[in-house]
Amino acid sequence: MATPKVPAADHTLRILSLLAGSRGPLPASMIAAQLELPRSTVYHLLATLQEHGFVMHLPEEKRYGLGIAAVELSSAYARQEPLARIGRPLLAALVDRARMSGHLAVPHGRDVLYVIEERAPGSPPLITDVDVRLPMHLTASGRAVLAALPKAQARALFPDQNAFSHRHESNDGIDRYSKLRAVLDETVTRGFALERGSVTPGLTSVGVPVLDHRGWPVAAIAVTFPDEQIADDALAGLADDVRRTAETLSTRIYGRAAATAR
Repeated sequence: MATPKVPAADHTLRILSLLAGSRGPLPASMIAAQLELPRSTVYHLLATLQEHGFVMHLPEEKRYGLGIAAVELSSAYARQEPLARIGRPLLAALVDRARMSGHLAVPHGRDVLYVIEERAPGSPPLITDVDVRLPMHLTASGRAVLAALPKAQARALFPDQNAFSHRHESNDGIDRYSKLRAVLDETVTRGFALERGSVTPGLTSVGVPVLDHRGWPVAAIAVTFPDEQIADDALAGLADDVRRTAETLSTRIYGRAAATAR
């Protein structure tokens, strides 16, 4: 016996799936056309989804994109044991090769949540332990994720200066979106995220996103080390090793290799 459909639920899930599969926010008219739904129905459902945080409205662009609640659903999946089980041996092997601490983090609103932490022997103490949350714009993992997002989606996460939190005076001066955008553009050009002392003075991190089958960043892998341990001209080689680990994890969760630029 077939399970009867609930039209409102079916339409709502189709809207979320369409937004999730798009490279950026969409106008309501396009959502209605692609799903062959009445515009009035789409507007009502979008308003309800926006009220609950699953959709955000970008009034200047007259478009709708996924909201923080939807992102948190994605990160909740990423926090499940399968991701940790798949990622832990890959991260451990990376730490053994690089001889520096490594971690796997997932996006959680405007933060990243650390789900795996592998410490290298003799490495300095870190605050990026399992279940610790840190502001996304300050960390290499978070910057790797943000740089892989469509620009409109990243902008929507940081609508004003109140969205930027700080840990201490050395925060790369990121207190508005224009400054964050410059950092993210540098990340895309460089091919990996770089953070120097924004989380802990004297420590540097290099990060690369883990992408799903749509090219959407569901996590990031990063390594952390004292500033003097790696020369600037050796950072790209280290990032290549981190990227290979991220690509392997992407493949194993039915994703695709992380792009070095967009």
